[in-house]
This record gives sequence, C-alpha cells and structure tokens, in this order.
Amino acid sequence: MPAGPAFSLRPAVEADFEAVLALPIRAMRPHLERIGRFDPDRRRARMRRQFDAGILRVIEQGGGMAGCVGVDAAAAEVEIHSLFLDEHAQGRGLGAAVFRALLAEFPGRPVRIEVLKESRARCFWERQGFVLTGEAEFDWLMARAAA
Repeated sequence: MPAGPAFSLRPAVEADFEAVLALPIRAMRPHLERIGRFDPDRRRARMRRQFDAGILRVIEQGGGMAGCVGVDAAAAEVEIHSLFLDEHAQGRGLGAAVFRALLAEFPGRPVRIEVLKESRARCFWERQGFVLTGEAEFDWLMARAAA
C-alpha cells in the first residue's frame, strides 16, 4: 500500500478556529445551498462543539494548514467528523493517507461517518472500504468494519 503524501496531524487550538471553520464552509456551501440547508451559524455551532470536545485535529502539509478532521474514539466505533481538505490539497491522495493514519491509530476498531447526500465524498469513503448502512434526512450513514 502506498505511503501517500507527507503530512502531520496535531490537535486544533483556539487560534485555529476561524481557519478550520472556513474549510467546511468553502467545501460544503454549494451543496448545502442546493438543498436549502446552508446556515453559517449552525456550522459555527457544530464546529465549536467539536473544538470544545477536543476531537478536532489540523492536517498540516508543506508548512501550512491543508485541512482538518474530527475523530471521536470514545465509543466502541470510531466516528469521523469533518474531514475537510483545502482545495489545493484535494485529489492528491492526502485524504486517503490521513484516513490510513487514523486506522493505524485505532487498529481493529470499526469506523463510521455521515456523508451529505449527493456529495462526491460518498465515492471517496466507498473507496476507503465504507458501505452504506442507513440514511438520515440529509446524510448517508456509512460504516467500515473493523480490520
């Protein structure tokens, strides 16, 4: 399996908040506007909850922020939230490399994620071994069995 691009993960700190908040707004705004669900206050509150819970990490590459990922490993299943990459970092294998690093951190644990319906992200997660397990009003529920 290829190693993928070089990157590092570090815990997000308060000084990262606005930059990390901007990532999902840039990435998700067109999709959320299409379904009438874009609400910057809702996104800010959701990101604040992840910050306050201490589950957000910054993905750094080439000396700068390339993205973020939330990882909640408190339950039997690891839940991934908010894997967002800056536009310049997309399509180069970074998302898959980050996911492989998370799998290595939590070996033998199943993983779940929610993906906005009709999002291209579903294909990415299927390539990572996730399968559709259900759906909510706006999201696909996906899971990957323990490896």
